[in-house]
Amino acid sequence: MPDWSAFAGVTGVVLTLLLALARLSQTLAEPSDCAPAPGGDGDYAGVDAVPEAADADGTDDGTTEVPDPRERARGDDTERTQHLRAGALLANVAVSQGAFAVLLLFGAWYAAVPASALGLGAAAFAPAVILAGLVGGVVLYVANEGGAAVGRRLGVEDTEAFRAALAPKTRRGWAILLLVVLPVVAGFEELLFRGALVGGLAAGFDVSPWLLAVLSSVAFALGHSAQGRVGMAVTGLLGFGLATLFVLTESLPAVVAAHYLVNALEFVVNER
Repeated sequence: MPDWSAFAGVTGVVLTLLLALARLSQTLAEPSDCAPAPGGDGDYAGVDAVPEAADADGTDDGTTEVPDPRERARGDDTERTQHLRAGALLANVAVSQGAFAVLLLFGAWYAAVPASALGLGAAAFAPAVILAGLVGGVVLYVANEGGAAVGRRLGVEDTEAFRAALAPKTRRGWAILLLVVLPVVAGFEELLFRGALVGGLAAGFDVSPWLLAVLSSVAFALGHSAQGRVGMAVTGLLGFGLATLFVLTESLPAVVAAHYLVNALEFVVNER
C-alpha cells in the first residue's frame, strides 16, 4: 500500500530545495563588474599605457589611431567571464535538477507510489499521446512568446536575461544544452510539478487535480524567480498549460515532450 504521506514529505523537501536553488541561480545570472587590478585609473596590472601616435617633431597629426591593449584586454576578460558564467549555470542546472529527480524517484519507489499516479502508466507512452504533447508544446511556445512580447511592448523588465545568460557560445555548448541540460530540466520539472504535485497528490489525497494544477503552477512560477516578476507570471501561465495537458492526457512523457519543445524553441529561435 502506498505511503502517500512519506511521498508528500519527499516532494516537499525537493520543492523547497529547488526554490532555494532558484535564488542562487538568480544571483549567478546577475552581471558583475570586473574589478580593475591595482594600479589606479582602472588599468589592468601589467598593461602599460600606449602613447598616442606622433610625428617626428612630437606633434600629433590626428591621422593614426593605435588600438589600446587595455580595451582589448577588458573585452576578452568580459567575454571569458560571460562564458564561464554560462557554463557554471548550465552545470548548476543539470547536476542539481538531475540529483533532485533521482531523490524524487527514490521517494516514489520507497513510498510504493503507482507509476500510473505519476503519469507513467502503459497508456501514457502511446504514440498518439506523445504526438498530442508535441502539438501542445508548439501551442504553448507560441503563447509563451506572445506573453513575453506583450511584456516588452509594455516596457516592463526584461524577461529574457536569464535565458541569455544560459545561452552557449560554442557548438559543443549547444549540443550539451539541447541533448543533456534541457532534457534533464524538462524531465525533472515535469516529474515534480505535474507528476508529483498534481498526479501523485491527487491520487493519494483525493484532491481535485485542477486545484493542484493551479497550486503547482504558482510553485512553478516561484521556481523561475531568476526570470523576474514578468517572467514568473509568464512561466506560471505556461505551467498551468502544461498542467492542463497533464490532467487531460494523464501522461508524464507527453508533458515532458511539450516542455522540452518549448525550451528548445526558445533557445534556438531567440539565442542562435
